[in-house]
Amino acid sequence: MTPPRRAKRVVAIGDLHSGHAAGLTPPSWWASRKREGWQTIRKLQAAYWREYSRLVALYSPCDLLIVNGDGIDGKGERSGGTELLTSDRREQVDMAAACITPWRAAKVCATYGTGYHVGREEDWERILADKVGADIRSHLWVDINGCTFDVKHKVGSSSIPHGRYTALARSRLWNMLWAARKLQPAARVVLRSHVHYHAHCGDAHGVAMTLPALQAAHTKYGARECEGTVDWGIVVFDIAADGGMTWKAETYDAAALAESALIV
Repeated sequence: MTPPRRAKRVVAIGDLHSGHAAGLTPPSWWASRKREGWQTIRKLQAAYWREYSRLVALYSPCDLLIVNGDGIDGKGERSGGTELLTSDRREQVDMAAACITPWRAAKVCATYGTGYHVGREEDWERILADKVGADIRSHLWVDINGCTFDVKHKVGSSSIPHGRYTALARSRLWNMLWAARKLQPAARVVLRSHVHYHAHCGDAHGVAMTLPALQAAHTKYGARECEGTVDWGIVVFDIAADGGMTWKAETYDAAALAESALIV
């Protein structure tokens, strides 16, 4: 006899970029890093970690944790490694694992991120997945009480604010077209990451969204190449026994500081 369904909680996170000075980092890794000019980023890191710990305490344990790519930052070739706490990707994996395990998730699913960060010839996120007991895929579909999630890391961005919804709508439509051919499950929730902002669009039948990042905005690439806003945080889904779904984005901005260009 199949046991009755119960309500389930799904927490979705992505873009930790552990190893980067602005990536999600447990305090123990900052204790031994003393570098001139990093005083402000250390303060920001402490603020973001306090908020992350608050969210973990508020929403854990969860039934499913989705880790949607770019768990580590990689070798940082474009900036000569100057933004990294460590260039050792094994240590970066340890950092990311220390961020994931406190969720005490009954199941962890993950997706592969961007080759520049997580390895072009090797898949460092597979090592991370093994370390936290995650099922990792390039493109993930998971069914929770009849509510299907379509999860992939990369999605297109836009240089104009209202254009941020176009790529999401496209991803959702592609899922509908694949599902019409019975080659993908029809998803009610389409999740993407990569762009480090939270946007969403949808209707009564479903929603497509980009997850906020868990890397703060203070990077050389962002400061020199980008103008768009960045969102830091997580998204929490509650799936009722009958498949009904509600969700909430938990985003956070550390207090604005005079030193806006923290890494130069």
